[in-house]
Amino acid sequence: MYVRLPFDELKVDPTQKKRVAYFYDQDVGNYFYGTGHCMKPHRIRMTHSLIMNYELYKKMEIYRAQPATNLELTQFHTDEYIDFIDRVTPDNLGLFEREQIIFNVGDDCPVFDGLGEFCKISCGGSMEAAARMNNGSCDVAINYAGGLHHAKKSEASGFCYLNDIVLGIIELLRVHPRVLYIDTDVHHGDGVEEAFYSTDRVMTCSFHKFGEFFPGTGNLNDIGLSKGKYYSVNVPLRDGIDDASYKSIFEPIISKVIEWYRPSAIVLQCGGDSLSGDRLGPFNLSMRGHANCVSFVKSFDIPVMVLGGGGYTIRNVARTWAFETGILNNVILPKELPYNGYYEYYAPTYELDVRSSNMNNANSEEYLDKILTSVLANLDNTKHTPSVQMNEVPSSSWNFDDDVNEDDEKDAIDTNGGSQYARDKAIQPDNEFYDDDDIDRGEKNISDNGNTNTNGNGNGVATSNGNGSHNNLEEDTTINNGNKSNNVTLTDDEVNEIEQLNEED
Repeated sequence: MYVRLPFDELKVDPTQKKRVAYFYDQDVGNYFYGTGHCMKPHRIRMTHSLIMNYELYKKMEIYRAQPATNLELTQFHTDEYIDFIDRVTPDNLGLFEREQIIFNVGDDCPVFDGLGEFCKISCGGSMEAAARMNNGSCDVAINYAGGLHHAKKSEASGFCYLNDIVLGIIELLRVHPRVLYIDTDVHHGDGVEEAFYSTDRVMTCSFHKFGEFFPGTGNLNDIGLSKGKYYSVNVPLRDGIDDASYKSIFEPIISKVIEWYRPSAIVLQCGGDSLSGDRLGPFNLSMRGHANCVSFVKSFDIPVMVLGGGGYTIRNVARTWAFETGILNNVILPKELPYNGYYEYYAPTYELDVRSSNMNNANSEEYLDKILTSVLANLDNTKHTPSVQMNEVPSSSWNFDDDVNEDDEKDAIDTNGGSQYARDKAIQPDNEFYDDDDIDRGEKNISDNGNTNTNGNGNGVATSNGNGSHNNLEEDTTINNGNKSNNVTLTDDEVNEIEQLNEED
């Protein structure tokens, strides 16, 4: 059953139009887990820098999501846990000794300055991305600050405190009858699987390292419970899996899952710790091998939310997420890195590439065949798409009309480019020839009545200083043609005529 597929060069279809919404908060890179800790939110800022310098922002709508509120967070997490995350700081940690044990806060999940704000930024981005997918304003939503898949209902785990993925999926379930969650992180997505383990409205599919490896869950036989039986798919892999092997196991499984489950929305967690050379992950995927998963999922033309996740060699994570952002916008980014604020991080190659190493692939064809056969046998029980009872769609708390202000009216956008919101939302068309973002900003080329404007004051006539002086008229009378100002000398008859008009006035 297992067939080793050749790993071909990635290709995109430039004619395929996708509306992409990209969520980024400039504060997210300020948070610091602590000296020596593997998780570094700074990688999100590095990714954003590459995206901006590759000019991918011109192809996407850019949003800064509102941080999630405590009420929104308690759609999944307990009130006590949210209250603890909101109040605890490194200074008052001694007051919460009991809670530290109950909520598993400690070495892997330290308390740092701004913990609550960091979690709310992450969750707010995923929830707003889901809400915009629900109202049909985008086909692809990207939030690299999200993807924290280990967090439980009332427990921190694996560098994750609040589970933005579960909150985003709950938002999607307002509108979508079935949601597929795909996890390509090297660690098992245990928090998301646990949240939806007994329902058939969410199918979870995780590709991860298994066996004496955190979190220790994700066995092949973990297939769900009760109504959710057979709707949890786990693909346990061994060390050193390469691009071709990963593609040969990923594509057949995802194809069958989508064919039989027929989701109306997909959530894709793109953890970067499955890349070769990661500080914690033992896989051997190149940047293109990792991006092939994004490209394949995108090819089904189903609305997809793309999230971040793990990834602890931060220069490789930034490279890969920037490259995958290009894939989502139907662009293959060139290898040569543009100069950016973190250019020296990418020494010595200064290239947009993460190569596989020569490490041994412990995933034999016999092992992968066994995995594929078992997974497809379990999926055979899901051939009949689960139905969902028709209900009134619950009202959403998201009101996107608040984003628009008076600066975004037609005339304001024409004259000054509109507000920052309007400029971030603007997408450059493919047939645009000018690279300058400010071209023609601040001036109108066509007047309101349709007549061509030939000067700056809108009347197309020469102006004078009006004092009747011959010399001054010769020196000051100008015709402003666009941006060029040309001095024009008047004849004696013209000067005399103007002087007579001034005397009559």
